Amino acid sequence: MEKQYFAAIDLGATSGRVMLATVSEKELALKEIHRFPNRLIPVGNHLHWDIYELYRQVLVGLKNIASEGIRLNSIGVDTWGCDFVCVGSDGGFLRLPYAYRDQQTAGAADRYFAENSRDATYETTGIQIMDFNSLFQMHTLAQRGDSAFTNAEKLLFIPDALGYLLTGEKVCEYTIATTAQIVDARRKRLSPEILSTVGLTEKNFGRFVTPGETIGTLTPDVQRFTGLGAVPVVAVGEHDTASAVAAVPACTGRFAYLSSGTWSLMGIETTEPLINAEAASLNVTNEGGVCGSIRVLKNICGMWLLERCREKCPEVPYSEWIGAAETAGPFRSLIDPDAPDFAMPDDMEAAIMDYCRRTGQHVPENRGELARCIFESLALRYRQVLEGLEQLSGQRVEVLHIIGGGSQNRLLNRWTADSIGRPVVAGPSEATAWGNVMLQRIAADSSLSLERLRSELAAQLPLERFQPADPEIWDAGYRHFLSVTAGEKIFFLHK
Repeated sequence: MEKQYFAAIDLGATSGRVMLATVSEKELALKEIHRFPNRLIPVGNHLHWDIYELYRQVLVGLKNIASEGIRLNSIGVDTWGCDFVCVGSDGGFLRLPYAYRDQQTAGAADRYFAENSRDATYETTGIQIMDFNSLFQMHTLAQRGDSAFTNAEKLLFIPDALGYLLTGEKVCEYTIATTAQIVDARRKRLSPEILSTVGLTEKNFGRFVTPGETIGTLTPDVQRFTGLGAVPVVAVGEHDTASAVAAVPACTGRFAYLSSGTWSLMGIETTEPLINAEAASLNVTNEGGVCGSIRVLKNICGMWLLERCREKCPEVPYSEWIGAAETAGPFRSLIDPDAPDFAMPDDMEAAIMDYCRRTGQHVPENRGELARCIFESLALRYRQVLEGLEQLSGQRVEVLHIIGGGSQNRLLNRWTADSIGRPVVAGPSEATAWGNVMLQRIAADSSLSLERLRSELAAQLPLERFQPADPEIWDAGYRHFLSVTAGEKIFFLHK
């Protein structure tokens, strides 16, 4: 097998990277070529993403690869979900895209369901109800008569917009489209019925593609600027979680995954969506995965809690927060990580303390107590969501794979194993980039399977395993967690 090179463009809600994967019979390596910030831009009363700056930074990364004399096999792009760009009839972008944390999404689901059936929407899409889902954003823009939206010929989700700038081809990739709540989960196609509720049709979206299909090749302009040739751009799992889940190094079919980062996304992998009254009541989502899979999962507020707390003292490293948490007293202060209190507070520390005060608990007094409150609450919330997923699927999970940047938090990994009473396998931390590369490799060689590439990752990448301990202590902590959060709508997001 000749040495192959793949570029993974991986954009999150706070930063982006251009990663270079080197693959051969003896080597499986990933290198960060270029990292850059992704900052929200406040304009008037709205928050926007700077899609042009993101594109510029992507080009810088690709140019850096070319400067090393590397001939790329292909390029793949993955990003966060839900947000989109309005494209005019002349092919130009009509406005910087709105960000899902923009204030216009507040109450957007309720406004949509004042006109449309909640049950019918879930029955068709299987997607959890969250105010920032694209469907509700589109409905809000239509109601407002937003000029960019009403004059758009096409809507391109963020990775598709970047793919368009790179190739000139407009596509609508399956996994990112499912996050929008506009895909028929059973047919795995855009739903004309759902689109009609916001005045759209399938013609308002690009060519529908699935992971592993080629979008196009770099335009002549991009080739000249970067120094790369006519490199193919491949549709990967363009929703970053779809790519991350592709890279779960699973050796058993009875696993759950936890993609740990700003958001924690916990789920299981199925071949068909799980859509029924129980799934609707639990507000579980059925998002598209790679290779025909469905990601049945829950969004959980993750390291966003600690990231916002660190804003007051950014010079203090994560290691100090983690060390302080380990020495603080156990289960003194617990929160519902998904309570509205923590969605976008001005002061996260104050929001956590107010929550503890309101629920009659010890109010954290220092960094260690605050961090312990966050980590223990997340570990216990993971247990609750895992139990709900097992109840829904009728199968017991044997092992939890924690992937993504949060998999490097050994303390939280250990407490999660203790909380759920199951082994935890942590890694790879760069799961999203690896999953992106895996789909590019499958596109280049149809003999490769997802199972084979997962086994390859498990064999060659460093993984860490955690065994559960102290079941009585954690069972007591879980009972306390349920008691504290009983009146906080703990399992139901925006219900």
